[in-house]
Amino acid sequence: MRIIGIDLGSRSVKIVVFEGNNIAENKIFSTSFFYKNCCFVKGGKVAIDFDSLNLGEFDKIISTGYGRNNVNVENAEVILELKAHAYGAMWQTKLHDFTLVDIGGQDSKVMSIKGGKMVDMMLNDKCAASCGRYLENMAVVMEISVEELVEYFKDPVQLNSTCAVFGESELIGKISEGYSIEQLGAGVNYSLFKRIRPLIERFPEDSIVITGGVAKNKAFVKYIKTELDFKRVVVPSFPQLNGAIGCCYYYLKK
Repeated sequence: MRIIGIDLGSRSVKIVVFEGNNIAENKIFSTSFFYKNCCFVKGGKVAIDFDSLNLGEFDKIISTGYGRNNVNVENAEVILELKAHAYGAMWQTKLHDFTLVDIGGQDSKVMSIKGGKMVDMMLNDKCAASCGRYLENMAVVMEISVEELVEYFKDPVQLNSTCAVFGESELIGKISEGYSIEQLGAGVNYSLFKRIRPLIERFPEDSIVITGGVAKNKAFVKYIKTELDFKRVVVPSFPQLNGAIGCCYYYLKK
């Protein structure tokens, strides 16, 4: 059986194809590219042109994500993001009791998973300062790539603003004071960690799983390892694909 899982995120669209209980294929598109090149308007709603994706034949489609109610994924079963990410993390780690942190382009989610079920959660989708977009914007201000930014974790400059817009102004002020790129980058990464930390500490477990694009932020992972009390910190092999993987695994479990 071939199952397609689609995570329609705010910054990127992730697609995973399962054959049996294994990943056979995966694709990641920027959201704007996906809508312009892989979709069309049908009945007043945006529909996906599956021929353009070259995914071959499939038996079932499960979709989730920020755009799940805006895009008409024909014959698809739609599930909530929280459920998709919980199932994705369980499939990738084989854990059933853990704290899950998912930081995407536009929101951040922290969940408590016990016995293979989500029992509690905290969601921040009101402020860009707690998500990946914040890192992208601050990298632009510093005139470096995000790939370079996420490497810096030593001697962070103190950034206190809790607003993404005011945070940019604060960062410019620190640049004018002569702080190094390494200190500035570490400060940006640590400020993101500070905002997420209270949410994480609400759900203490032995293990924490980090997914979403920010899971690739080495500094953020370093702060979790050194400043929190988890015995095990896990970054799965496919952190960005976690929601799409969860769609497929949800159907297999069901």
